[in-house]
Amino acid sequence: MTTPLLPEPVTESVPAPPEPGTDATAAIRCPSCGSEVTPAAAFCEVCGTRLDPVSEAPEPDAEVLEAPIELTRPVHAPEPAAATAVPARPCTSCGGVVGPDGYCETCGTKALSERDHYTEQPASWVAACCDKGVRHHRNEDAAAVAADPQPGSRAVLVVCDGVSTSADSDVASLAAVRAARAVLLAAQPVGMGTLVSRTAALAAAIQRAVESANEAVVAHTAPQSENPASCTFSAAVAIGDLIVFGNVGDSRTYWLPDPGGVERAAQLSVDDSVAQARMDMGVSRQEAETGPQSHAITNWLGKDSPDVKAQTGSITVADPGWLLVCSDGLWNYASEAEALQQLIHDLGGGGTDPLPICEALVAWANKQGGKDNITAALARLDRAPAA
Repeated sequence: MTTPLLPEPVTESVPAPPEPGTDATAAIRCPSCGSEVTPAAAFCEVCGTRLDPVSEAPEPDAEVLEAPIELTRPVHAPEPAAATAVPARPCTSCGGVVGPDGYCETCGTKALSERDHYTEQPASWVAACCDKGVRHHRNEDAAAVAADPQPGSRAVLVVCDGVSTSADSDVASLAAVRAARAVLLAAQPVGMGTLVSRTAALAAAIQRAVESANEAVVAHTAPQSENPASCTFSAAVAIGDLIVFGNVGDSRTYWLPDPGGVERAAQLSVDDSVAQARMDMGVSRQEAETGPQSHAITNWLGKDSPDVKAQTGSITVADPGWLLVCSDGLWNYASEAEALQQLIHDLGGGGTDPLPICEALVAWANKQGGKDNITAALARLDRAPAA
């Protein structure tokens, strides 16, 4: 669980009783996600937000708050025809078919909602998996990925980790990754003649993506919220052998070349966190990441953010390998780049399809305890270095 440094105290409100003469069963709107709720409800059944029946609900962003959420359709795929039947979701426990009642027809396990567990694979070489984990009651992580069809051409990976002290962070983080993805998809510095100019253009695009993501977080925070929605941000764009990345908070970007090559695995992003500050002072990674306030972050997205500015960087790569963007729900259990490199090699068995590896990473983190939401986004880079 990611927490901002010294957050405002949480004050829980009790729903007010209906006014005399009003219909206690009349539908109102959840201020967080816009779903219909009754005045007597204490929590929204869709997003879990604590309800205040006398509050005006903000107008939801129709593009972001779809119902149901279209999460598994590739970014560039056409909208399905109205008459096309929606395929049944597989059970995450046994792979069986989930029935209309939400339970697996084979093993009887209740299925996760689409927000609690979803995948995206816009192209054969790029995918993401996002899961609520074992201990949390909802998924406040979010991922959005995009890619051109040709492997190694262009990929966009974005991950946000909602701060759980806010009632709105699950909605806000999903809005943030989609807003950032749209900005990064529009940035195509292919015609620029030099590596320096392309890198600078992509770094500037990542900063614009951060600003757009922050606007989305603010827009999806209920005005009466005493703990404003907030989230971390990590994104990477890969074009040929160039990777440009940026982050706010403690979600991370890694470069994980295949074992045995010339290049070494590396954590590319630098956290905005108390743990990173302690490591900068010479404290060991193990001690810093397990000590007091180890997951307190010093920068985040949201209307109470101290500074909406990303730390950006870039590398060019020569060996084949994996570009990974993930939340702390994964790196909690394997923080070192070499450990993640070996984990992907072991779980993937040498395969290069990113989707089953993303799902395997999430399943592995859940087996380690799943104490936080978990997100892994991968791009497979096999293309020879660009001229």
